[in-house]
Amino acid sequence: MRTDIKRTMEQARMEMDILSKVYSKVRLLSRDELCVDNSDDACWRESCLGGGEYCQDCVSVMSIKERRQKTKLKYIGSELYEVTARYLEIDGKPYVMELIQTLDDSDSNIENAIDSQESQDAEVFYKALYTDALTGAYNRRYYEEHLKKRVLSAGVAIFDLDDFKLANDTYGHDIGDRILKTEVSVILNLIRKTDSLVRIGGDEFLLVMPGISQDNFDGKLREIRRLISSAEVSNSHNQQITVSIGGVMAKNEAICDVAARADRYMYQAKTHKNSISTEWGIIEMPEHAVLSAGKKKSDQCILVVDDSEMNRAILCEMLKDNFDTLEAENGEEALDMLSRYGRRISLVLLDVVMPVMDGFEVLEKMNSKGIIDDIPVIMISSEDSNTFIRTAYEMGVSDYIRRPYDAMIVRRRVYNTIKLYAKQRRLTSILSEQMKDKEQNRQIMVGILSHIVEFRNGESGAHVQHINVLTKMLLSRLVQKTDKYDLTWQDRETIVMASSLHDIGKIGIDDKILNKRGKLTDEEFEIMKQHTVIGASILEELTMYQDEPLVKTAYRVCRWHHERYDGRGYPDGLKGEEIPISAQVVSLADVYDALVSKRVYKKSFSHETAMKMIFNGECGIFNPLLLECLKDIQDDIYDTVYAEGNEMFDSKDKEGQGIKKLYEKSVNFGGGQNL
Repeated sequence: MRTDIKRTMEQARMEMDILSKVYSKVRLLSRDELCVDNSDDACWRESCLGGGEYCQDCVSVMSIKERRQKTKLKYIGSELYEVTARYLEIDGKPYVMELIQTLDDSDSNIENAIDSQESQDAEVFYKALYTDALTGAYNRRYYEEHLKKRVLSAGVAIFDLDDFKLANDTYGHDIGDRILKTEVSVILNLIRKTDSLVRIGGDEFLLVMPGISQDNFDGKLREIRRLISSAEVSNSHNQQITVSIGGVMAKNEAICDVAARADRYMYQAKTHKNSISTEWGIIEMPEHAVLSAGKKKSDQCILVVDDSEMNRAILCEMLKDNFDTLEAENGEEALDMLSRYGRRISLVLLDVVMPVMDGFEVLEKMNSKGIIDDIPVIMISSEDSNTFIRTAYEMGVSDYIRRPYDAMIVRRRVYNTIKLYAKQRRLTSILSEQMKDKEQNRQIMVGILSHIVEFRNGESGAHVQHINVLTKMLLSRLVQKTDKYDLTWQDRETIVMASSLHDIGKIGIDDKILNKRGKLTDEEFEIMKQHTVIGASILEELTMYQDEPLVKTAYRVCRWHHERYDGRGYPDGLKGEEIPISAQVVSLADVYDALVSKRVYKKSFSHETAMKMIFNGECGIFNPLLLECLKDIQDDIYDTVYAEGNEMFDSKDKEGQGIKKLYEKSVNFGGGQNL
């Protein structure tokens, strides 16, 4: 379908406004107005000759009948006119745009009739007509009308952004637009005025560089690839842009033919991403895409596993133009190659019936080692029973090809499978980065909130960090010792994050009580104990997030981290395993850090003294299993938690004086509770 004749009515009106400054008369005539289908001469009288006169050879009528542009010279009185009728389809309907220009001896050329301002207007119109509004490159109309059929000797390349649709869908079209603008800006800054960069569709661009040598074109493509991959896109979530490039040299050839050739090389580069593939070879690709020494660097590598040498030879011959190949004559040899080459193997073509180890045994090993998650398998067999094929799919094969097979089908299914796995890996990478960013933002917000509480409490800003690390160490040791609590990795991470919020209820306690240097009165202590209930209430009021694991866990930690295993804690006097394991672990971490850290009401104690007090029950009774965990990790606590230049303890000769006072204070706290 021709795109050069397509217009909307609004575009046509804008075009007429510009052209009316150049031509004596500009008119837009519909098929109905011209009465092309009506032989009545009276139907159309307002011809280029003027009102009431009928033109026997009307170029507008001929133009709309023949669906192409027509031109004629016509005398009207003593003056000579050039009449041009341009066939257009406006909003899907046929029209003729009639352009009439006076010609005389002093003005025999249209360009001579255009003054400076009119020339500028025409230039603006030309630019608007042939420039892509988003990127500033030439548009598809320019390609169709001015470039497609041109015969040139030139360097021609097709550029395609890697995973552009994925970026659009993941981050939004605004980010996609910025990526396109950045790519085009890089290329335009590196090419000459005589070169043409055309956006031919979506994220695909055509570059034509007339008269350039192959060496210079090679270097230019390398430079473009390098600068695009290092370019920064503002507000794009650190999204890196890369392009796949296919390049060829045209030798007095039509650009449309050469572009099709370049497009094929671009798809070869696409299998690696961020690569350049040309008719003179792969000239650049990421290091991870290069196969081991002795192999080509042009394509993906396929491992062909079959005990028949003839079958291997047939498959390798089918694939040699598009892929590198490795061969294995049995399953054991195939597993050895998979271990040696890893993900440098893009796909496995696997036979079923083989000596030493058959195809199903290979699949079983690939599943047990997790290899099949990264390297797809296409099984090839003469077996066509549904049970056999179903078993193959259940064991993880991506496709199944029956013998005898067609070479084109094998190549296409191999390529499609590789491409699908590459997209899945890219999507997984993007989602992992998003989850990492989201988790980091959540940790920052939790950290800010917890440090606000610590600031009011007069405690060290490192307290929350210490609790996090101690909680994580205790949980790691706990799951090594027992599976009693069925704590998954995600459960443990949630408890660690929730530990940051264990004292948020203190935000509702009076500063005078929080920062009092002396002993709290009974009344003040009762108020202090309310921080557990206040913290739980704050989280309980987050009605929109009650189903979130973090909120549920933080609620348990806030409310019950001052409960004790013997039931002498607060606020609810829970006992033993009535206390959630999350609260038990955070409680022990909190007590340990409170002992070895300075507080407004006490000095810090040594590790040895703190451990002695905890195990003697001076700070309350804890889960015996958790005490074992604390004992197991004690040698690593200092280096892991407190070795960042923090002053952990005061001198030993001073700490003994405070032990008795701390014990008295802990008894007042209900069985040895720390603040």
